[in-house]
Amino acid sequence: MNALYHLHDVTVRYGARTVLSVDDLAIQRGEVLAIVGPSGAGKSTLLRLLNFLQPPTSGVVRFDGVAFSASKAAPLAVRRRVTTVFQRPVLLKRSVEANVAYGLRLRGQRDGIDTVRTTLAEVGLAELANQPARTLSGGEAQRVALARAMVLRPDALLLDEPTANLDPYNVGLIEQIVARLNREQGTTIVLVTHNVHQARRLAQRVLFLLDGRAIEIADVRTFFEAPADARTGAFVRGEMVY
Repeated sequence: MNALYHLHDVTVRYGARTVLSVDDLAIQRGEVLAIVGPSGAGKSTLLRLLNFLQPPTSGVVRFDGVAFSASKAAPLAVRRRVTTVFQRPVLLKRSVEANVAYGLRLRGQRDGIDTVRTTLAEVGLAELANQPARTLSGGEAQRVALARAMVLRPDALLLDEPTANLDPYNVGLIEQIVARLNREQGTTIVLVTHNVHQARRLAQRVLFLLDGRAIEIADVRTFFEAPADARTGAFVRGEMVY
């Protein structure tokens, strides 16, 4: 694998407060990277950097070799290669099918209805295509949001707590979809999750953030069974009080 993202000497500050500081981080093309850590550790800030929603205060974020910094915005063509699914997706007051097609229409692709319907079938919502999206359950709404991202065929899919507050059935469905997307399409997936068990199930590598700093990044087995940092071990064992 080679790096799709590379962050070098990146900081994000709000006034005098540093909320994220990453010396060096490479996210490999085609991997599933889970980001874990307590609330306020900097996970969501890092995700916003990866989706070009927020510039770093200092340092450089590179995506496929293209630099993004405080003084240089990412080009539209690069931003369109990355899509985010948030914990609480915002759905339009339209049908399920229209919601999934929305991103394609914004890009001027008005002939993608077959792709939309295929994707709805992949996430188990084909029978609800004409139903108003606002009538869906939480798990169904999250699968609509995931399908809306999938039809764009992004190089990188960023997931911010995609299964928080969902029942086990929907958690299992979404995890299966994510794993299949990575396996069959080679999509690079960055997953922010509070659920260390989910990180272990889905990821190839895990990054632990604490107080805005990258404490440890390792392959899943090493991270959970032989972490190099005592703070990582405490977090994995549920012993860290914060």
